[in-house]
Amino acid sequence: MTSLHAFWLAGRQATGEDGFDVTSPWDGRLVARVGVPTDDQVEEAVAAAYAVRDEFAATPAHVRAAALDHVSRRLVERTEEIAQLISAENGKPIKWARGEVGRAVSVFRFAAEEARRFNGGEAQRLDTDLGGQGRLALTRRFPKGVVLGIAPFNFPLNLCAHKVAPAIAAGVPIILKPAPATPLSGLILGDLLAETDLPAGSWSILPVANDRMPALVQDERLPVISFTGSEQVGYAIMDSVPRKHCTLELGGNGAAVVLADYAADADLDWAAARIATFSNYQGGQSCISVQRVVADAAVYDRLLPRIVAAVEAQVTGDPSDDATDVGPLVSEAAAERVEAWVDEAVAAGAKLLAGGKRDGASYAPTVLTDVPSDTTIAREEVFGPVLTVQRVNGEAEAFAAVNSSKYGLQAGVFTHDLQVAFRAHRALEVGGVVVGDVPSYRADQMPYGGAKQSGVGREGVKFAMDDYTYERVLVLTGLAL
Repeated sequence: MTSLHAFWLAGRQATGEDGFDVTSPWDGRLVARVGVPTDDQVEEAVAAAYAVRDEFAATPAHVRAAALDHVSRRLVERTEEIAQLISAENGKPIKWARGEVGRAVSVFRFAAEEARRFNGGEAQRLDTDLGGQGRLALTRRFPKGVVLGIAPFNFPLNLCAHKVAPAIAAGVPIILKPAPATPLSGLILGDLLAETDLPAGSWSILPVANDRMPALVQDERLPVISFTGSEQVGYAIMDSVPRKHCTLELGGNGAAVVLADYAADADLDWAAARIATFSNYQGGQSCISVQRVVADAAVYDRLLPRIVAAVEAQVTGDPSDDATDVGPLVSEAAAERVEAWVDEAVAAGAKLLAGGKRDGASYAPTVLTDVPSDTTIAREEVFGPVLTVQRVNGEAEAFAAVNSSKYGLQAGVFTHDLQVAFRAHRALEVGGVVVGDVPSYRADQMPYGGAKQSGVGREGVKFAMDDYTYERVLVLTGLAL
């Protein structure tokens, strides 16, 4: 019988009374059997986090920074081991898994830096009016309370890091719930945190099933919820706890706009290569993968064949192979859903230029044109290796096409015109505009989040720390300013 992989309960290992299997989406092999916390163990973790909140908030910055630096260094030392684990449980090609570990290294390093400078206080003199004479206001930030972090499967290490690292940096206890399909990458953070001097109870990593999440969401001792996942689940959480602080990083159907001035052969080659890569990386299972290309008619006919050729050149197969660009989706059910959406679009009149084939959990990199606007794939987030290409006439029509979506996470605009870049920044209803590249670019220290149905709040270490804390003003009286 396979032994149970431990989880982390208030800083110590535990296994519970039952377990579930984590299997590879590539070949179905058993990766590990993970212990499931009992209700009593979940209660113990929440109670410990709630009890330690004042102690943790008062922990010296150098202690928290040292712990974060330690995790960052240990991630570097264990990069290959962790990348192999990500690839095994997620199906992510090994080269992208290594990149994910590298990003998590940076997240913890950024968090260590922010821990050292966060909450230094801002002074504001109040004697600008007669009633404020001799008074000074000092504003500092303090934790709102224990954070419930709920992470998705698509970046099983780095998106756990984006919950945990800012919480530790701000002195905020956190209960982390990794995705049931990919809990091992999150649990490995516990291995590294346990090597530090952080207070017991300041963190727990609990692989509970999704159907047990509502009880945690409703718990009054967890006033802050940081959720990354689907639009439906995220807004259901927010609607169920309207008086809690919720940060929601939800879906998108990222658009790459290619404008008329981006017309040189080298320009179009670059755009096509970037679009092909980032419509298919992670199997398209990224909120900011390229799902839509909006191309000006002046470049459309030259760009489209380049995109198709670049997509067809993507190497599919075993995610453990260094040469593989595109591995399986997280499950066969996910691939079946993508297949159904593509088939619906083709039946409605869309033209299939590449791909369109499923093999188990794998779906071939796919390009569609002439997609009717009322099809599912035109309206929703496909979360798979599928790309639609649309012809438009001019900048205004291109920007309107981007904004026609209910989502607004990020957009990419291929242009050399600085004025167009600033107009795009003003006009596009998204959380981030990337000029000269695809919408899939994310630096882990920058503010990251969306508009419209793509969520509320921002990730990025400093910005998550702001979300986990609130301003408190101290007024000093009788001062000689």
